[in-house]
This record gives sequence, C-alpha cells and structure tokens, in this order.
Amino acid sequence: MTTTQDLSFLSLVLNASLLVQLVMLLLLGMSVASWTIIFKKTAILRGVRSDTDRFERDFWSGGDLNTLLQAAQRNTRSDAVLEHIFEAGMQEFLKVREIDAARRAMKATYQREMDMLEANLPFLAQLDQFPPTLASLAPSGESCMLLGVWRMFKMQPWQR
Repeated sequence: MTTTQDLSFLSLVLNASLLVQLVMLLLLGMSVASWTIIFKKTAILRGVRSDTDRFERDFWSGGDLNTLLQAAQRNTRSDAVLEHIFEAGMQEFLKVREIDAARRAMKATYQREMDMLEANLPFLAQLDQFPPTLASLAPSGESCMLLGVWRMFKMQPWQR
C-alpha cells in the first residue's frame, strides 16, 4: 500500500514544528528587511549620481566658484554629496587661505558622507551567515527544509 504525501510548500510549512515555523517567519522578516535596505540604497545612490553629475557639469562649466559655493550652501539635500565636499573645502579655504586646511576639511566631509552612504551594509553582510546558524537549532530533517527556504529567499527573483 502506497501512501502519498503532500510535498507542497504550504503543506510543509503548516506541518513543520512551531520552532521551524518561527525560524521561517524570522527568515522572511529578515528577507523583507534586507530588500527594503537594498531598495532604499538604490534610490539614494541614484539621487547621489544625479546630483553629482549636475554639480560636476556646473563646476567644470567655468563659472564663478563663489556662486557655486552659494548654490551648494542653499542645497540642503542629503544626495548632494559632492556639493557638501566642495562646500566644506571652499569654506575652509576662504577662512584660512590654506590649501592643506581645505584638503583636511574635504577629507573629513568625504568620510562623513561615505559613512552615511555605507550605513546598514554591515547588517546586509551579516545576514548571509544568519540562516545556517538558525537551521542548526532545528531537527535534522527540518533543518534541511530551512536551508532550502533560506536558499530560495537568498536567490534573486530572476533566478527562481
């Protein structure tokens, strides 16, 4: 006599132990959080690229640097990374008339801007090690299912 088992994804999830269901829910939550960060970073980087292209076009057009500085001071958008670096360097140069001071100000501003752009990247990097650790908590058969679910969430949509 042969028995048939329903091996659909929904059936496997509903028949899993409570611990495995909680782990899968946690994995789903982490996946949503990581994709949220990825989409936000993409939008931020598009804005930075757009503002950088605009600023470079204005800078290399040969206009007055004081006019460019005033425009940079009026622009309070966080996407204007290159403008913030220019503004810091130009203000420091106008204050002390020393190129080394302007370079230091520009480096400090560059580092702050990069820290802002790189925020949450360590979180994304750590997510890759999280699911195998959780899978080790589950019984052996269910941990295989958990790792399969993890691989499914880890794949890009076009790889499924």
